[in-house]
Amino acid sequence: MILRRLLALLLGLGLGGPALAQGSDTCRSETVEGMGYALCEVPFGADLRLWLTAPDGRPVATFERLREMLASEGRSLVFAMNAGMYHADRRPVGLYIENGTEAAPIVTQEGFGNFGLVPNAVFCIGPERFSVIESRAFAAAPPPCRFATQSGPALVLKGALHPKFLADGSSRYVRNGVGVSADGSRAVFALSAGPVNFHQFARLFRDHLGLPDALYFDGNISRIYAPALGLNQGGRPMGPIVGLVAPR
Repeated sequence: MILRRLLALLLGLGLGGPALAQGSDTCRSETVEGMGYALCEVPFGADLRLWLTAPDGRPVATFERLREMLASEGRSLVFAMNAGMYHADRRPVGLYIENGTEAAPIVTQEGFGNFGLVPNAVFCIGPERFSVIESRAFAAAPPPCRFATQSGPALVLKGALHPKFLADGSSRYVRNGVGVSADGSRAVFALSAGPVNFHQFARLFRDHLGLPDALYFDGNISRIYAPALGLNQGGRPMGPIVGLVAPR
């Protein structure tokens, strides 16, 4: 009965189909506290990137366009998801670094909405490790990042959940984010199959995955491309996209 209900949830969100049960070396599906998740785990050193603007100057915006761009380079997309909040014209709300070039500055003040629910944080792909770093600490001593995206709120920092999260919080959405291991050797990207509150989503990273630092990317508009799980969610165009690249 539980399995049937989970599959119904997944199918309702486009997170289902026969391929879901097959899994892959990178992506897998798990059920935690009765909620299904698509999880994609990446070891440091793999070709993980962020994209915002295509070579023609227009936003990449969609998984399909990203796949076409990589195909022209003789590469394929293993998985991808939206990776941070953005304005109507796809500009990032906070810090964004791509291939070592800063395209948008860091924002440290408290503000409206989820992004401004401090502490927020930056996901950084550095020269030696993955990191999730609280935004004001990042601004005070910016580490070298080949790629970085700022979002908020921070889900978990140094093993502590965001202080404003409530276990019975009523704000529930499909949510996605990333968690990083203590040694920075791996990053796990997660998308819920159904609505979860912040506390539940943060517990996924800390308590189930054992990751002491995690960052919320977005909710409601969250999308993933993970063909090994039978997932290719379209929907509205996006701002920053994170994804894993492999040779074709």
